[in-house]
Amino acid sequence: MNIKKIIIKTKWVMPDVYNKIIMKLRKIKYGRKLVTYGRIFIRGRGFISLGNGVTINSCCETNPIGGGYKTILFAKETGRICIGDNVGISNTAIVALRSITIENDVMVGGNCKIYDHDFHSVYFKERMQAHDQGIKSAPVLIKQGAFIGAHCIILKGVTIGKFSVIGAGSVVTKDVPDKEIWAGNPARFIKKIKADK
Repeated sequence: MNIKKIIIKTKWVMPDVYNKIIMKLRKIKYGRKLVTYGRIFIRGRGFISLGNGVTINSCCETNPIGGGYKTILFAKETGRICIGDNVGISNTAIVALRSITIENDVMVGGNCKIYDHDFHSVYFKERMQAHDQGIKSAPVLIKQGAFIGAHCIILKGVTIGKFSVIGAGSVVTKDVPDKEIWAGNPARFIKKIKADK
């Protein structure tokens, strides 16, 4: 193996090893064949689990179309982030105060944001307190085989149906049924997905 190949292999192996050490230290469960590219930003005291065959891009070099700089997994206090098997994620921020579940075989495009809460109250006085008590939260569920295009924002309380597709740049504020394409801001129904080809 020449020196160039050794350098390239080391460049990708070192962050992967670092991520797995951090996950073990933080008691994050992950399955077999987890592959990570670039360092993942992991925060919070909540529960995080990753299934088998998960691939996470966390740098611009492995998915330059995303524009994001890292993948963020932030499970606050009693928050839960549960990611199923064979999920692909690129430079995505996932922040859970309550619960975000991504089922098997989901693809999440570059620079997406998935939030299960508002971060701050809509009321000025609550928002200005040290511990904002008016934060609304509701679970997010992305069902099996869904595809989330690049630069999408998935907001609290949303369920995205099985095998549905969310167009790039969409802001999803309400439930998407199974096998449908939705796009826009706010995302709206575009068309049904016919039987697989």
